[in-house]
Amino acid sequence: MSVRESDRFQYLQALVTEFQDTDSVEAKEQVLANLANFAYEPRNFSDLRKLQVADLFLDMLTEDNETLVEFGIGGLCNLCLDKTNKSYILDSGGVKLVINCLSSQREETVLSALTTLMYLCTAASRADITTPAVVECMVRFSISTNRRIRNLATIFLEDYCSDKQVQEAKELSQHSALGIPLPEMPHPTNAS
Repeated sequence: MSVRESDRFQYLQALVTEFQDTDSVEAKEQVLANLANFAYEPRNFSDLRKLQVADLFLDMLTEDNETLVEFGIGGLCNLCLDKTNKSYILDSGGVKLVINCLSSQREETVLSALTTLMYLCTAASRADITTPAVVECMVRFSISTNRRIRNLATIFLEDYCSDKQVQEAKELSQHSALGIPLPEMPHPTNAS
C-alpha cells in the first residue's frame, strides 16, 4: 500500500468514525454525502468494504431523516457497480430497502433507487426486483410528468421486465395500486 493509498484509507476511516461519533445531524449528513461521493470512485471500493460503508449506507435507508436516506441510497447506487459490493448488498437484504425508497418524496432518492435496482438486477435477483408491485410502480412512473423519473422507469420496463409483466402491471394499475405509493414531488421547471 503506497503512502497515498494509506492516507486515503485513513481519511475514509476518519469520516466513518466522525459519522459514528457525532451527535450533529448536519455533520452526519455532510459526512454521509462525502462517503457517497467516495463510493463513486472504483479505487475506493476495497477501502470502503474494509470500513463496512455498505452497511452504513443500508442502515441509512430506514432513517426518518430524508437527507440521510438520499445520501445512503446515492452511496449504494455508486457502490453496486462493483460485483463484490453488488453481491454483498443483495445478500444483506438490500433489494427490499431500495424498493422502499421508491416512495420517497425526494426526486434524487427515487432516481437513485431506480438506478440501484437496475444495477442490482442479476439472473438470481431479477424475481425479487421485478415483483408485480415494483413493475406496477414503474408503469406509473413511466407516465410521470417528471422526465427523469419517466425515462428511467421506461428503461427499467424495457430492459428488466417481460412484456407479460408490463401488461399485467398495466391492467392492475387500472384497478388499484399495489402498495408502493408514488411520491408527490414538486414539479421542476424542466419536467417536460
